[in-house]
Amino acid sequence: MAKTIKDTDYLVISARVKALETGLLTAERMEQILDAKSGEDAGKLLQEWGYPQLDPRRPEAMDAALSAVREATLADLAEGTPDARYIDLFKVKYDYHNVKALLKAEAVGTAPDRMLMDMGRVSTAELAEAVRSRELDGLPETLAAAVVEAREVLDTTRDPQLRDMAALAEETGSAFLRGYVAVQVDAVNLRTAVRTLRMGKGADFLLGALLEGGDLAPDAVAKAASSGAAGLRELYGATRFRDAAEAGAEALKGGPLTAFEKLCDDAVGDYLAGAQSVPFGEAPLVSYLAARETEYTNLRILLMGRAAGIDPAVIRTRLRASYV
Repeated sequence: MAKTIKDTDYLVISARVKALETGLLTAERMEQILDAKSGEDAGKLLQEWGYPQLDPRRPEAMDAALSAVREATLADLAEGTPDARYIDLFKVKYDYHNVKALLKAEAVGTAPDRMLMDMGRVSTAELAEAVRSRELDGLPETLAAAVVEAREVLDTTRDPQLRDMAALAEETGSAFLRGYVAVQVDAVNLRTAVRTLRMGKGADFLLGALLEGGDLAPDAVAKAASSGAAGLRELYGATRFRDAAEAGAEALKGGPLTAFEKLCDDAVGDYLAGAQSVPFGEAPLVSYLAARETEYTNLRILLMGRAAGIDPAVIRTRLRASYV
């Protein structure tokens, strides 16, 4: 019988996470990057804060460097984590990224090597062989099903990645982790509703695209969307997605989706910020790893925006909120 894992088993890793949080990019640090006189100066700042050289003039090399940082972070924390499934949660997306890369390369007859990221639960070599041979029994069940599904449609409407994450959350029995997945489902469903309305698609199309597992049921989202912007405002008005729904309503008038997308991500970050008041347990670990993912996104926005000569004020509007 498997040993029951208690919150107190996370005392050591929680202390480690609290120490690591001091190295996260605060709003002040991001401002320093924005204000740096040159890309070289921005790079020096990041190296002072523990990052390798990141050159936005070479996006592939920059992404590879960020991937190496991700991998090192996951490996570091995996050593002291009582339940490896919390680390696996942040590896899931790489499994699905690699499946898409392999199938797209297969479809056009090219080598996928440059697109693969060996950071998932399944090694890229094992996954490539499974996809090539169509022998999928050794893969996680939901991932194997997604390979079969994705062979028919490379970009599926429903999201098997979130289904896989939901299954992991249920296995752990963590209420915080279940809530994390649920808030991501709510974010996806709000995005889907706004995009569907912008495309002029009907209620049946929307209902078929919405995901189960959020705090708001698909039926409720579809019913609200049938009333357009007003319906979405009413449904989400009392939730953490209120501001995102307001931005979505503006996007339905034909405006850009940039602010809307950011506010959806910020609402997920708002959920994670609740872990700040939790002294130990799995919540600080999950929140820290999610904060690092947000940090990688922000770094790319910052560095690529600077390199493209985008006005700092515009870059600021695109940065995702962090709880530090």
